[in-house]
Amino acid sequence: MFKQLIAITVMNLQTLPQRLGASSVIVIGITGVVAVLVSVLAMAAGFHHTLADSGRADRAIIMRGGSDAEINSNLTREDIDVISSAPGLAKDAGGKALLSNELVTVANVPKIDTGTDANVTMRGAGLKLGEVRPELKIVAGRMFRPAVRELIAGAGAVKQFRGLTAGSVLHLRNADWLVSGVFTSNGDVHESELLADVDTVGSSIERGGYSSAIVLLDSAAAFAVFKDALTTDPRLKVDVQREPEYYAAQSRDLTRTINIVGNSVAIIMAIGAMFGALNSMYTAVAARSMEIATLRAIGFGGMPVLLSVMIEALALSLLGGILGAALAWFFFNGHSVSTLGAAFAQVVFQLTVTRALIVTGIVWACLIGLLGGFFPALRAARL
Repeated sequence: MFKQLIAITVMNLQTLPQRLGASSVIVIGITGVVAVLVSVLAMAAGFHHTLADSGRADRAIIMRGGSDAEINSNLTREDIDVISSAPGLAKDAGGKALLSNELVTVANVPKIDTGTDANVTMRGAGLKLGEVRPELKIVAGRMFRPAVRELIAGAGAVKQFRGLTAGSVLHLRNADWLVSGVFTSNGDVHESELLADVDTVGSSIERGGYSSAIVLLDSAAAFAVFKDALTTDPRLKVDVQREPEYYAAQSRDLTRTINIVGNSVAIIMAIGAMFGALNSMYTAVAARSMEIATLRAIGFGGMPVLLSVMIEALALSLLGGILGAALAWFFFNGHSVSTLGAAFAQVVFQLTVTRALIVTGIVWACLIGLLGGFFPALRAARL
């Protein structure tokens, strides 16, 4: 049976050029399915990577109790004083806590492609910003100065919004702000933001408190002690989270939505591609009915015939899957886009075509090929 299977399969594959039109229907249909599936899921992967990979395990974020995002939170100066004396905090050379009291608001900045205003996160940060976030690197210009209307723009925001290059002047909230520099932050969510002095931002929006406190801990293991000290202190009503956990929660809903939409669209397209494969394989079997009947008459079994037709359908589907994944990677991997995040501000991220997504697309292609080839193969085996 194995020898018969090889003989029929080789014959089928050698005659593919003679059936180029019908074979192309399968390849092109499955290429489209896989390209759409992988490119849409690359959006979810990129968004999740940008938010979920933000932060460090030894860094914590403190917000007002019950707040689901920084923009909805409010901490007083007294809260910050209490937090800065909690156990487990890392200290600088002078013995001061490595804490950045931060204030989050949104600013209207026009998008490069459309010119329409979009909400961009503007984050006021404390003097310890550089020590609390050592991954933040100035790549153009310089750091903003305190008590002056200056800001630095994330590299992701610079790609999506107008007027954010170093040296530009941005008109925000009835005042001119100098963009003193551009920064990177390991590709995390902060590259979508504008950073400025926290007190200057507070005075511009007439707000005296803060949104959150970002602290660097002695170690990741010190988090439990630090959290217990704050949540049991009667002077405070706060929620304490590790930074990666906070940003993972911020990305969860949108990532789930994109995955649902992407898989739904892919399923609909896959059904169409499967019927295309069915039709093409039925046509191929009908065109070769005399060949198959002759093979059966001279002693070839039904199982080798069935398997050979399914192998042909699988080979065409595999080719379509590889082409679709390659197209998605070539056109979309690394492409920078922005979308509205959980805090109603734009999050800039890159579409990420991962190996797992490529494998997923090829597996989908093979399943479509197997389902589309089974019934024509069964018919061929019964000739």
